[in-house]
Amino acid sequence: MAGNPISSPGLASLQPVEHATSERRKAVIVIIGAYVLLFVLGAMEGLVGCFHYSGTLGPVPAAALAFAALTFATCVLAAWGMQTPTAGLMPAVGWFAASFVLAMATPGGSVVITDSATGKWFLYGGSACAAAGVVVAFAGKSGRRSSKAAQ
Repeated sequence: MAGNPISSPGLASLQPVEHATSERRKAVIVIIGAYVLLFVLGAMEGLVGCFHYSGTLGPVPAAALAFAALTFATCVLAAWGMQTPTAGLMPAVGWFAASFVLAMATPGGSVVITDSATGKWFLYGGSACAAAGVVVAFAGKSGRRSSKAAQ
């Protein structure tokens, strides 16, 4: 029995630790993957919004306002779903990255987001909603902490 590594008390006690470490490593990979997907979701919202923000209902820039509200909802729901405010930050960062890269003029002078009322509503409204979504995500987390501490 001395040649059987499983019967050795030293190695048998290490197996649960190795299993726990492997499970923890898998959990960390899943969490990092979720954050990357939230970033990509925000970037895709910004990308699609940059090309479709100009829809209006009369004088109201409806599409720009809808994309801004979608950005806010994505940030808040991501933080709520993953139960961490950092998850609410990731779609906002993705939205900012996509939207502001596409808002910059090319060397030839062309732009995707024009200097119009709807373009301004998309960029400024979307920025305000992304920032508000992150603030709500972080405020919600601190509110949960203080209510747990009071109990």
